[in-house]
Parts: sequence; C-alpha cells; structure tokens
Amino acid sequence: MMKHYILSLNPTAKHEWDRCILRDPLTAKRPDIAKMVAEAIGTNGGSYLVSVNIEIKVLEEASMPQFDQLSLNITEVMEKPQLREAA
Repeated sequence: MMKHYILSLNPTAKHEWDRCILRDPLTAKRPDIAKMVAEAIGTNGGSYLVSVNIEIKVLEEASMPQFDQLSLNITEVMEKPQLREAA
C-alpha cells in the first residue's frame, strides 16, 4: 500500500510539536502509524513482532514563505484627508 503525506519542517516553531508535522494531503489529519500497522495485522489480539518498511522520496519541495516587514509612515497617513460618504 502506497500512502502520500505532506511533511512540514519548521525549525523556528515556538512549540516542539510544531517543528515536524506529517499530514494527509487531502484531509490534513495526522496519520496514526500504529493504527495502520494494526489494520495490516488484523483483528486477532496478541503481541506481534513486526517489520515496517518506510521509504521516503521527496516528490516536491515548497519552501517556507519569507515575509518582509512593511514600514508605515504615520505622518503620511495622518496628513491625507479622509473621504466621507455623502448622506
């Protein structure tokens, strides 16, 4: 079974859990890897030694957007007359 996910890496994230996020591209939900393994094994109870093969291929890379700070000159804003609607 082949599954595709979106991996978001943000080393400057405020919280540890936001630094590395794996999500489904359609639902944006985080995958439950343990649940996927359990579904592959079946419904029989017990303990299992399992082998999980994860092959990673980068299909496309989208870099994080860089936001430039805009400066606002307050004197220009205050000097311009404000237009009022005619009643």
